[in-house]
Amino acid sequence: MIAKAKAISHGINGIRYITGESHNKKHPEKIHHIMDNLLPSHLDAMGIWNSMLFTLSEFKNMKNSVIRIELSPSAEHTRYFTPADWKDLWLEFLAEFDKQKIQDKNGKIISNQTHLINSKYTVWLHTESNGGVPHLHGAVCRVDEDGNINNDHHIHLRAQRAAEQVALRRGWTTAAQVRNNNIHQVNNDCMEIIRNMPEWSWVSYKAALIRKGYSVLERRDSKNILCGYILQKGNARYKASELGVGRNLMASKLYQTWMKEHSESNQPQRLHRPSVGYTQYEHGTVPYRLTTNGHEQKFYIPEKVLTMFDDEFDYRFISNAQELTDMAVSIFVGLLAAQDVNVGSGGGGSQSDLPWRDKDDDDLKWARKCALVASRSLGKKPKTGFRR
Repeated sequence: MIAKAKAISHGINGIRYITGESHNKKHPEKIHHIMDNLLPSHLDAMGIWNSMLFTLSEFKNMKNSVIRIELSPSAEHTRYFTPADWKDLWLEFLAEFDKQKIQDKNGKIISNQTHLINSKYTVWLHTESNGGVPHLHGAVCRVDEDGNINNDHHIHLRAQRAAEQVALRRGWTTAAQVRNNNIHQVNNDCMEIIRNMPEWSWVSYKAALIRKGYSVLERRDSKNILCGYILQKGNARYKASELGVGRNLMASKLYQTWMKEHSESNQPQRLHRPSVGYTQYEHGTVPYRLTTNGHEQKFYIPEKVLTMFDDEFDYRFISNAQELTDMAVSIFVGLLAAQDVNVGSGGGGSQSDLPWRDKDDDDLKWARKCALVASRSLGKKPKTGFRR
């Protein structure tokens, strides 16, 4: 069983959503009222909201005035649930929720107990989800009937812990158990997709995951560069940073993982140049080593090019400087074609703006293109605590 909780500012919209009055709900007939607390009977969404506003009248500066809660047990545990059973589950969860005290590593309380049981709330059962898993939605007033503010600090953690306690007490599978049981298969699915990809592409990787039944939630920065992703299957969610070996399935490492899984014998089929260059020493070059598929290759890069990469990916300020440089060098020498790198649509350009090396490009001009492709693909991740 999993639970989510968040304090929201759009109280009336949230209540309309969970009661089925929102235009965003295509099947309101599959939404059922379970219970209300400290509210008059038979109120519509606006009536519930107005009643909460009366309680909130002394706290006009409170921005996030409603707590939104979603409680989702596994379908096999609730197959024969009646409305009374759902009500009992909600009340048991809420009691555990109110018990939670969040402490730091030194035992100091950083989030006090809440008083949701003594607060106005409405609870509804949703059965219209695509996965067919019934789940509860609740909207709770941030201020209880004694004028106490329900603490929303670390509220998501409070909900997770409460759900775990209820699931353990009832002998249900917890979200952590589901994750631990399935994470090996998730890793295998990801690596199988990577091994079967003839060329690297985030779009193709994502599409293959979806075909295997995963939902893929992307995290992108202000320039639309992919900086993370989460996989979800059923009630279990898997952050990319928790998958693989040595975090090798993180967004920033996917390309390197793909490179390691593909032998050099396959590389020439993906190149847009006749052969890999820069393998012989020439005056003005410096050695640079790249490791692919466990095999180290030595190249001789023009010193001015490597200096440009060092300036562009300054390790003092960029945490993934080595990964960026490796990708840029791989493109520069011909191990990887620029067209095979997924650069997204952010930052004012696209793959069509990044042709393979023109015949008139000198080394430095070509190196700048390589650095641009690497930056758009992996993103520059600043080191915390440093600023230019």
